[in-house]
Amino acid sequence: MRLVFCGTPSFAVPTLERLASEPEFQIEAVVTQPDRPRGRGLETEPSPVKRAALARGLRIYQPAKVRTEEAFEFFRAVAPDAVVIIAFGQIIPQRLIDLAPLGWINLHASLLPKYRGAAPIAWAIAQGETRTGLTTMRIDAGMDTGPMLLDWQTEIFPDESAPELSARMSAAGPELMVRTLRGLGQGTLIPRPQDHAQATLAPLLKREDGKIDWLWPAAKIYNRMRGFAPWPGAYTTFHGSLCHLWGLPAELPAPETAAAESGELRVVSGDLYVACGEATWLRIEAVQREGRKRISAREFLSGARLAPGDRFGAP
Repeated sequence: MRLVFCGTPSFAVPTLERLASEPEFQIEAVVTQPDRPRGRGLETEPSPVKRAALARGLRIYQPAKVRTEEAFEFFRAVAPDAVVIIAFGQIIPQRLIDLAPLGWINLHASLLPKYRGAAPIAWAIAQGETRTGLTTMRIDAGMDTGPMLLDWQTEIFPDESAPELSARMSAAGPELMVRTLRGLGQGTLIPRPQDHAQATLAPLLKREDGKIDWLWPAAKIYNRMRGFAPWPGAYTTFHGSLCHLWGLPAELPAPETAAAESGELRVVSGDLYVACGEATWLRIEAVQREGRKRISAREFLSGARLAPGDRFGAP
């Protein structure tokens, strides 16, 4: 089976490497985003998928936009049987989709139709889901709306962060994609339409998604801490300074919780707690004030000089 592989981040690399190692598949080209400035020095770096393709000596194509005539001619000349696409980062126009007889096969990091969009892992954790998975699907011109092929399901562990879950799902992707391509090649897979009425969205993360509302219950704040790691994280303000926070839901004895306002800080047995919505509490484990390094909550307390009634999120 002649393939083009489209992808950009490290999440896609295990599937690329597996397909490149299977004799029944021939990767004719790897399409990935152009090299971008990254890091503090803003030095131009290749994507993780490009680095993996270079290591295997695969042909690489990096269009700024796939909607151009040049990109169309590239895909038409390669004439793949199928295109595998994983977190590529661009919407594919219908005329490109029509070029591959077996379709463009996407590995999406959710159990569709839930969490369509660019950040399904982050939003599944942030919304408190306890299960998720991978879905292979034949893409159409919509946003993750095409017919489904196979899926793989897994638990989301209570303390699991987005990078940890992403690593597990990335490792499960290659086998699911191989099974999908084999089924398509043998004609044994029947695509299943999505129930669009059950769809939920997982849009690209924005910086403001990480802002904590202390009226939320502690469990919701904790889920967002896990889901939005490492960026945008979960942040608030303290004495006019931006603070990123890490913590866990906790319980306090009744005498310690009396008359607490949302965001109010309490120190109990040397630990730092914050009052949250619905009479819940978050125990803070680490703090990173703007322009400083991450420190433990106890280190923060030693320098913060808390006064009675001090709150996170106060103007």
